Amino acid sequence: MLALFQSFGLPELGVILLIALIIFGPSKLPQIGKSIGKALREFRESSSEVGKAIQEGIEEEEKKEAKASAKTDEKEAKE
Repeated sequence: MLALFQSFGLPELGVILLIALIIFGPSKLPQIGKSIGKALREFRESSSEVGKAIQEGIEEEEKKEAKASAKTDEKEAKE
């Protein structure tokens, strides 16, 4: 998906903007831009929240594994 946006150059973006201007008119473009900006911001926030939740889950599992490993080490040391 990222490669798709990297292939857009200035001429391509200009054509897209011109088509949007023709279809929606100059009065609607700011509203559309604002809506797209809000949607992208919400998507980024959601992505970062999911990433944080995954990271917390991984850290929690690592702590559990470390505790289990410490317990088995203690049992082996007692024997």
